[in-house]
Amino acid sequence: MQLGRFPRVKLASLPTPLEEMPRLTEILGGPRLLIKRDDLTGLAMGGNKARKLEFLLGEARSRGADVVVTTGALQSNHARMTAAAAQKLGLRAILVLSGEEPAEYQGNLLLDALFGAEVRVIQSEEEYILHATMEDVARELSREGHRPYLIPLGGSTGLGACAYIEAALELLLQANAMGVAVDAIVHATSSGGTQAGLFVGTKLTQAHIKVVGISAGPPREVVERRVASIVEEVARLLQLDLRAHPDDLIVLDGYVGDGYGIPTPQCIDAIRLLARTEGILLDPVYTGKAMAGLIDLIRQGHFDPSQTVVFWHTGGIPALFAHARALSAPKEF
Repeated sequence: MQLGRFPRVKLASLPTPLEEMPRLTEILGGPRLLIKRDDLTGLAMGGNKARKLEFLLGEARSRGADVVVTTGALQSNHARMTAAAAQKLGLRAILVLSGEEPAEYQGNLLLDALFGAEVRVIQSEEEYILHATMEDVARELSREGHRPYLIPLGGSTGLGACAYIEAALELLLQANAMGVAVDAIVHATSSGGTQAGLFVGTKLTQAHIKVVGISAGPPREVVERRVASIVEEVARLLQLDLRAHPDDLIVLDGYVGDGYGIPTPQCIDAIRLLARTEGILLDPVYTGKAMAGLIDLIRQGHFDPSQTVVFWHTGGIPALFAHARALSAPKEF
């Protein structure tokens, strides 16, 4: 697949573990549940973006960039990891974040500050405004003699998604070593890069694994368009005869609740359940909602008890500390 021809930097601790979740499996009555621990990629408290940034910042460095500019929500995991990776490589980081300027920095935003990133908060959640602001920042930097490298929302480009083609191969090798045939992967999706990479990886290997994306906010149609577009970009980069028809993509948007970044009661319950069965933490923006979706799908009978499902943990743990009030009320199972 020629992934080795792309410039790359070492940022993530790979491979990440593939672990059984026996207590959760027992409580839910099957299927066999495993978890892919991309919360343990190592960089800046871990997360899936470390894989993408290896490719993206590899390209940035090959182009001689001295400033990295990216965007996201105020509690963006991608922004936090980009800030950390930039420091590791001796680059300046500018983060264009959407939301209201908070009275106190918490969660990912606190870590952005600790990593020395320059944070520019704008009061808009419109993606085109965020990216237009990034372009303005890039022009400003260029006039000052800098060489900026722009990374779109979530690092979700064809190049970034290539990291998750490799990740899919990593999973298959681990599953084969365990003697496990994986039937489905369930993960949080939003900007689409992780899902696009996993989709391509499982298609190329003819693994016959369903890749199920649980939307953390955007409507299904929006995520499907994003994933399909990134798959096309990957195919161009790698010269693959591959397209993603909407019927091929599984995106579920029934677990979003009131919107992106707003935890649902089911999300909070899922976070508590995994913490109290497997000792694993989820976040209230992405993985908590994805786990809530997986639990509901199991209870609705979407998976046979004889099947094996991998929950792909994409990280996001620092956001827990920005949602203390919602998470602190006691509940017994």
